[in-house]
Amino acid sequence: MNRVEGKTCIVTGGAVGIGHACVQRLAEEGAAVAIFDRQDAEGEALANAINHAGGKARYWHVDVTRESDVARAIAEVADHFGGVDVLVNNAGISGSTKLTHEITEEEWDLVQAVNVKGVLFCTKHSLPLMKRAGAGSIINLSSIYGLVGAPDVPAYHASKGAVRLMSKTDAMIYAPDRIRVNSIHPGYIWTPMVEHHLQASGATDIAAAREEVGKLHPLGHMGDADDIAWGVVYLASDESKFVTGSELVIDGGYSAR
Repeated sequence: MNRVEGKTCIVTGGAVGIGHACVQRLAEEGAAVAIFDRQDAEGEALANAINHAGGKARYWHVDVTRESDVARAIAEVADHFGGVDVLVNNAGISGSTKLTHEITEEEWDLVQAVNVKGVLFCTKHSLPLMKRAGAGSIINLSSIYGLVGAPDVPAYHASKGAVRLMSKTDAMIYAPDRIRVNSIHPGYIWTPMVEHHLQASGATDIAAAREEVGKLHPLGHMGDADDIAWGVVYLASDESKFVTGSELVIDGGYSAR
Protein backbone atom coordinates (compact mmCIF):
# COMPACT_ATOMS: atom_id res chain seq x y z
CA MET A 1 0.00 0.00 0.00
CA ASN A 2 3.01 2.33 0.19
CA ARG A 3 4.90 1.72 -3.04
CA VAL A 4 4.90 5.42 -4.02
CA GLU A 5 4.31 6.98 -0.62
CA GLY A 6 5.44 10.61 -0.43
CA LYS A 7 5.63 11.08 -4.20
CA THR A 8 3.65 13.62 -6.20
CA CYS A 9 2.44 12.21 -9.51
CA ILE A 10 0.88 13.97 -12.49
CA VAL A 11 -1.34 11.84 -14.73
CA THR A 12 -2.44 13.41 -18.00
CA GLY A 13 -5.71 12.18 -19.48
CA GLY A 14 -6.37 11.01 -15.94
CA ALA A 15 -10.16 11.29 -15.82
CA VAL A 16 -11.11 8.16 -17.78
CA GLY A 17 -9.76 4.89 -19.12
CA ILE A 18 -6.15 3.95 -18.46
CA GLY A 19 -5.47 7.32 -16.86
CA HIS A 20 -8.33 6.85 -14.39
CA ALA A 21 -6.91 3.47 -13.33
CA CYS A 22 -3.41 4.95 -12.98
CA VAL A 23 -4.73 7.73 -10.73
CA GLN A 24 -6.56 5.23 -8.53
CA ARG A 25 -3.64 2.82 -8.12
CA LEU A 26 -1.04 5.54 -7.52
CA ALA A 27 -3.28 7.13 -4.88
CA GLU A 28 -3.88 3.77 -3.21
CA GLU A 29 -0.12 3.25 -3.07
CA GLY A 30 0.41 6.52 -1.21
CA ALA A 31 1.03 9.16 -3.89
CA ALA A 32 -0.49 12.62 -4.09
CA VAL A 33 -1.98 12.68 -7.59
CA ALA A 34 -2.60 15.63 -9.90
CA ILE A 35 -5.21 14.75 -12.51
CA PHE A 36 -4.89 16.60 -15.84
CA ASP A 37 -7.75 16.33 -18.32
CA ARG A 38 -10.43 18.28 -20.19
CA GLN A 39 -13.30 16.12 -18.93
CA ASP A 40 -14.10 18.21 -15.88
CA ALA A 41 -17.02 16.30 -14.38
CA GLU A 42 -15.17 12.98 -14.50
CA GLY A 43 -11.91 14.47 -13.24
CA GLU A 44 -13.51 16.30 -10.32
CA ALA A 45 -15.50 13.20 -9.36
CA LEU A 46 -12.37 11.05 -9.33
CA ALA A 47 -10.41 13.54 -7.20
CA ASN A 48 -13.32 13.83 -4.76
CA ALA A 49 -13.61 10.04 -4.47
CA ILE A 50 -9.91 9.66 -3.72
CA ASN A 51 -9.94 12.43 -1.12
CA HIS A 52 -13.08 10.99 0.49
CA ALA A 53 -11.30 7.62 0.79
CA GLY A 54 -8.37 9.25 2.61
CA GLY A 55 -6.04 9.77 -0.35
CA LYS A 56 -4.66 12.94 -1.90
CA ALA A 57 -5.76 14.17 -5.33
CA ARG A 58 -6.70 17.33 -7.16
CA TYR A 59 -8.05 17.95 -10.64
CA TRP A 60 -6.75 20.52 -13.14
CA HIS A 61 -8.41 21.38 -16.45
CA VAL A 62 -5.51 21.11 -18.90
CA ASP A 63 -5.31 21.00 -22.69
CA VAL A 64 -1.94 19.30 -23.25
CA THR A 65 -1.68 20.79 -26.75
CA ARG A 66 -1.37 24.29 -25.22
CA GLU A 67 2.03 24.93 -23.65
CA SER A 68 0.70 27.81 -21.56
CA ASP A 69 -1.96 25.52 -20.03
CA VAL A 70 0.65 22.90 -19.21
CA ALA A 71 3.16 25.34 -17.73
CA ARG A 72 0.53 26.97 -15.52
CA ALA A 73 -0.89 23.70 -14.23
CA ILE A 74 2.49 22.11 -13.46
CA ALA A 75 3.57 25.22 -11.55
CA GLU A 76 0.32 25.04 -9.56
CA VAL A 77 0.87 21.34 -8.82
CA ALA A 78 4.33 22.08 -7.46
CA ASP A 79 2.93 24.90 -5.33
CA HIS A 80 0.02 22.79 -4.05
CA PHE A 81 1.82 19.51 -3.37
CA GLY A 82 5.40 20.76 -2.92
CA GLY A 83 7.01 19.38 -6.09
CA VAL A 84 6.69 16.86 -8.91
CA ASP A 85 8.28 13.40 -8.67
CA VAL A 86 6.46 11.41 -11.35
CA LEU A 87 4.91 12.36 -14.69
CA VAL A 88 2.62 9.92 -16.48
CA ASN A 89 2.12 11.14 -20.06
CA ASN A 90 -1.06 9.23 -20.77
CA ALA A 91 -3.25 11.74 -22.65
CA GLY A 92 -3.81 10.56 -26.19
CA ILE A 93 -6.31 10.16 -29.02
CA SER A 94 -6.64 7.59 -31.78
CA GLY A 95 -7.72 10.26 -34.24
CA SER A 96 -8.76 9.78 -37.83
CA THR A 97 -8.97 6.27 -39.28
CA LYS A 98 -8.16 7.61 -42.78
CA LEU A 99 -5.22 6.09 -44.60
CA THR A 100 -2.15 8.02 -45.72
CA HIS A 101 -3.54 8.93 -49.15
CA GLU A 102 -6.80 10.21 -47.60
CA ILE A 103 -5.91 11.98 -44.36
CA THR A 104 -5.92 15.77 -44.23
CA GLU A 105 -3.18 17.91 -42.77
CA GLU A 106 -5.55 19.08 -40.05
CA GLU A 107 -6.46 15.52 -39.05
CA TRP A 108 -2.80 14.48 -38.98
CA ASP A 109 -1.75 17.53 -36.96
CA LEU A 110 -4.44 17.00 -34.32
CA VAL A 111 -3.10 13.53 -33.47
CA GLN A 112 0.50 14.76 -33.33
CA ALA A 113 -0.52 17.76 -31.20
CA VAL A 114 -2.10 15.61 -28.48
CA ASN A 115 0.07 12.50 -28.63
CA VAL A 116 3.49 14.05 -29.31
CA LYS A 117 3.46 17.75 -28.43
CA GLY A 118 1.50 16.95 -25.28
CA VAL A 119 4.31 14.65 -24.15
CA LEU A 120 6.88 17.31 -25.05
CA PHE A 121 5.17 20.13 -23.15
CA CYS A 122 4.47 18.13 -20.00
CA THR A 123 7.98 16.70 -19.94
CA LYS A 124 9.59 20.07 -20.63
CA HIS A 125 7.86 21.78 -17.72
CA SER A 126 8.23 18.88 -15.26
CA LEU A 127 11.97 18.45 -15.80
CA PRO A 128 13.14 21.57 -13.90
CA LEU A 129 11.17 20.46 -10.84
CA MET A 130 12.61 16.95 -11.00
CA LYS A 131 16.12 18.31 -11.49
CA ARG A 132 15.65 20.49 -8.43
CA ALA A 133 14.49 17.45 -6.44
CA GLY A 134 17.44 15.38 -7.64
CA ALA A 135 15.36 12.54 -9.08
CA GLY A 136 12.22 11.74 -11.03
CA SER A 137 10.36 9.24 -13.17
CA ILE A 138 8.68 10.04 -16.50
CA ILE A 139 6.39 7.36 -17.89
CA ASN A 140 5.23 7.78 -21.48
CA LEU A 141 2.29 5.79 -22.78
CA SER A 142 3.16 4.58 -26.26
CA SER A 143 1.51 1.52 -27.81
CA ILE A 144 2.21 -1.82 -29.41
CA TYR A 145 2.05 0.34 -32.54
CA GLY A 146 5.12 2.16 -31.35
CA LEU A 147 6.87 -1.20 -31.82
CA VAL A 148 5.18 -2.88 -34.78
CA GLY A 149 3.17 -1.73 -37.77
CA ALA A 150 -0.38 -2.40 -38.93
CA PRO A 151 -2.31 -1.39 -42.06
CA ASP A 152 -4.47 1.27 -40.43
CA VAL A 153 -4.52 4.61 -38.48
CA PRO A 154 -1.14 5.90 -39.77
CA ALA A 155 -1.27 9.17 -37.81
CA TYR A 156 -1.70 7.31 -34.53
CA HIS A 157 1.07 4.84 -35.30
CA ALA A 158 3.48 7.62 -36.25
CA SER A 159 2.74 9.45 -33.01
CA LYS A 160 3.36 6.40 -30.85
CA GLY A 161 6.62 5.63 -32.62
CA ALA A 162 7.69 9.18 -31.85
CA VAL A 163 6.83 8.75 -28.16
CA ARG A 164 8.97 5.61 -27.98
CA LEU A 165 12.08 7.39 -29.29
CA MET A 166 11.41 10.55 -27.31
CA SER A 167 11.50 8.33 -24.22
CA LYS A 168 14.86 6.81 -25.11
CA THR A 169 16.38 10.18 -26.00
CA ASP A 170 15.27 11.84 -22.77
CA ALA A 171 16.37 8.81 -20.75
CA MET A 172 19.91 9.34 -22.01
CA ILE A 173 19.89 13.14 -21.66
CA TYR A 174 18.58 13.25 -18.10
CA ALA A 175 20.16 10.13 -16.59
CA PRO A 176 22.89 12.28 -14.93
CA ASP A 177 20.05 14.08 -13.10
CA ARG A 178 18.70 10.73 -11.84
CA ILE A 179 15.56 11.25 -13.90
CA ARG A 180 14.35 8.01 -15.43
CA VAL A 181 12.26 7.94 -18.62
CA ASN A 182 10.50 4.82 -19.87
CA SER A 183 7.69 3.95 -22.27
CA ILE A 184 4.80 1.57 -21.79
CA HIS A 185 3.38 -0.29 -24.79
CA PRO A 186 -0.16 -1.55 -24.21
CA GLY A 187 -1.96 -3.96 -26.44
CA TYR A 188 -5.66 -3.41 -26.95
CA ILE A 189 -7.08 -2.32 -23.58
CA TRP A 190 -10.84 -2.04 -23.15
CA THR A 191 -11.32 1.70 -22.67
CA PRO A 192 -13.66 4.37 -24.08
CA MET A 193 -10.95 5.25 -26.64
CA VAL A 194 -10.77 1.69 -27.97
CA GLU A 195 -14.56 1.43 -28.05
CA HIS A 196 -14.71 4.69 -30.03
CA HIS A 197 -11.99 3.41 -32.40
CA LEU A 198 -13.97 0.24 -33.10
CA GLN A 199 -17.08 2.31 -33.82
CA ALA A 200 -15.13 4.68 -36.09
CA SER A 201 -13.74 1.66 -37.94
CA GLY A 202 -17.27 0.59 -38.82
CA ALA A 203 -18.11 -1.99 -36.15
CA THR A 204 -21.84 -2.21 -35.45
CA ASP A 205 -21.75 -5.09 -32.95
CA ILE A 206 -19.27 -3.77 -30.39
CA ALA A 207 -19.33 -6.91 -28.22
CA ALA A 208 -18.43 -9.07 -31.22
CA ALA A 209 -15.74 -6.61 -32.34
CA ARG A 210 -14.24 -6.60 -28.84
CA GLU A 211 -14.06 -10.39 -28.85
CA GLU A 212 -12.59 -10.51 -32.35
CA VAL A 213 -9.86 -7.95 -31.61
CA GLY A 214 -9.14 -9.76 -28.36
CA LYS A 215 -8.24 -12.86 -30.39
CA LEU A 216 -5.30 -10.94 -31.91
CA HIS A 217 -3.55 -11.42 -28.56
CA PRO A 218 -2.16 -14.87 -27.75
CA LEU A 219 -3.87 -14.71 -24.34
CA GLY A 220 -7.13 -14.45 -26.26
CA HIS A 221 -8.68 -11.25 -24.92
CA MET A 222 -8.19 -7.52 -24.50
CA GLY A 223 -6.53 -6.19 -21.38
CA ASP A 224 -8.03 -4.12 -18.59
CA ALA A 225 -6.94 -0.61 -17.60
CA ASP A 226 -5.48 -1.97 -14.36
CA ASP A 227 -3.09 -4.13 -16.36
CA ILE A 228 -1.40 -0.91 -17.45
CA ALA A 229 -1.88 0.95 -14.18
CA TRP A 230 0.15 -1.59 -12.21
CA GLY A 231 2.98 -1.20 -14.73
CA VAL A 232 2.82 2.55 -14.13
CA VAL A 233 3.02 2.02 -10.36
CA TYR A 234 6.13 -0.11 -10.85
CA LEU A 235 7.89 2.50 -13.00
CA ALA A 236 6.84 5.29 -10.62
CA SER A 237 8.20 3.46 -7.60
CA ASP A 238 11.75 2.95 -6.42
CA GLU A 239 11.37 -0.74 -7.34
CA SER A 240 12.40 0.35 -10.85
CA LYS A 241 15.33 2.57 -9.77
CA PHE A 242 17.68 0.88 -12.30
CA VAL A 243 15.20 1.01 -15.20
CA THR A 244 15.46 3.78 -17.77
CA GLY A 245 15.21 4.00 -21.54
CA SER A 246 13.20 0.79 -21.51
CA GLU A 247 10.00 -0.42 -23.12
CA LEU A 248 7.52 -2.11 -20.80
CA VAL A 249 5.32 -4.16 -23.12
CA ILE A 250 1.93 -5.12 -21.65
CA ASP A 251 0.12 -6.61 -24.61
CA GLY A 252 -1.10 -10.14 -23.93
CA GLY A 253 1.62 -11.44 -26.26
CA TYR A 254 0.51 -9.40 -29.29
CA SER A 255 3.99 -8.23 -30.30
CA ALA A 256 5.63 -11.63 -29.64
CA ARG A 257 4.35 -12.91 -32.99
